[in-house]
Amino acid sequence: MALQGTNTQKQQMKDKISLVLIWSAASITVGFLLWVVWYILSNGLSHVDWTFISSNYTTIGQESGIWPMIVSTLYMVAASIGVAAPLGIMTAIYLTEYAKVGSRLVKVIRFCTESLAGIPSIIYGLFGMTFFVVVMGFGYSILSGALTLSILILPVIIRTTEEALMAVPQTYREGSYGLGASKIYTIWRLILPSAMPGIVTSIILSVGRVIGESAPVFMTAGMVARIPESMFDSGRTLTVHLYKLTQELYTIHEWNQAYATATILIIIVLVINLLTKLIASRFNTATY
Repeated sequence: MALQGTNTQKQQMKDKISLVLIWSAASITVGFLLWVVWYILSNGLSHVDWTFISSNYTTIGQESGIWPMIVSTLYMVAASIGVAAPLGIMTAIYLTEYAKVGSRLVKVIRFCTESLAGIPSIIYGLFGMTFFVVVMGFGYSILSGALTLSILILPVIIRTTEEALMAVPQTYREGSYGLGASKIYTIWRLILPSAMPGIVTSIILSVGRVIGESAPVFMTAGMVARIPESMFDSGRTLTVHLYKLTQELYTIHEWNQAYATATILIIIVLVINLLTKLIASRFNTATY
């Protein structure tokens, strides 16, 4: 009995130590996040106003707004998601609903997606500059940047959508087939609506990834600080603009611009994360 009591005390002590380590790691992570957010917002929020958001930008300092960069960022997001989302969702549907489990083709596709997820973003930029800008002849344009970023975010959409589809109970499929529904009808009217929270989450997270990338963008879309008139025009996104500002930090005004731009980026990312939670919860409510 004494030995059993000693072992119980040791186990309780180990549990307490593990709990302290877990809470410490979580506290450090949250602390770093809050510190970064507070530091950027405290330095940049006072320099953000409607004029800064809605005006143009000139290198000679006559105007220092970010409106062209916001428009270019929106174009980049819309185009890259428009290409990557259908491809990623259809690939995930094939892997979960049509492909044979454990087949060689499935292994090859999953190996490719995992490899794409591990490639540094600068490599995507080099590929996009070589293939889309030069070989395809699109030049430095929103289209070249969007196609490059669509390849970059494909693994996120495929993997997250695949997990969402596999989370749908198998009884849904069996019940639909038992009622005489076709496979396409079952996928379109039953499986996809049930997996929609995960699919929407993957798309919104991909939007955040597109907004946060800089290296692939300035290597393919360029750095022209004006509103692009078409997808074949060059443009400067918010992250590229922030990178460019950090290369020109000679005066306090440029520091203020950099902090204000970083503030807008952080606010956009925070809003995207909140939208992810809200939309996913709405779909969960509607589904169940």
